[in-house]
Amino acid sequence: MNKTKRKIFEASMKLFAEKGYDATSIEEITATVGVAKGTLYYHFTSKEEIFNFLVEEGMKLLHNSIDIKTAKLNNNIDKIKAIILIQIKIVAKYENLITILLSQFWGKEERNQKCKQHIFEYIKKIEDIVKDGIEKGEIKEGNPQVIASEIYGLICSSLVYKAKQDNELDVINLYYEFEETLIKGLKIN
Repeated sequence: MNKTKRKIFEASMKLFAEKGYDATSIEEITATVGVAKGTLYYHFTSKEEIFNFLVEEGMKLLHNSIDIKTAKLNNNIDKIKAIILIQIKIVAKYENLITILLSQFWGKEERNQKCKQHIFEYIKKIEDIVKDGIEKGEIKEGNPQVIASEIYGLICSSLVYKAKQDNELDVINLYYEFEETLIKGLKIN
């Protein structure tokens, strides 16, 4: 991604997260980036295309990070631990992306459906690991879909925790808290 496209990407992500998709205009994006409309339209044909690019790239980053890390692990509990740590890091580093995804989850528009689809695909990835862990006797019996949704939801709630603390998210301490409560609850004693 070239420098201008990256600036558009970052400015749009910030504006969409702070103001919402509907309240953000192309004019605001170009003013924030400091480029002419023609320059923006050289890289993206519409605000919707910018939005789709943000979501696609963000989810690709999350999936790739998890695939690389979990491929090296044999135990499904260790895979869940890796997912938790990666997702906390993504929340901490790309808070705006998570805010956009969650804010667009509800609704009937095409972008709402895309966000919902991305989140469900991600939860399915966790669900498959949980299901495999249950089958191998590494994880307690339970509904893999519910457990995967709980893992996803709990980690996303770290955004609320961060907002309440009104400071930087301590990734490692939060990870250890989740490990203490969540992972211990999944393990077979």
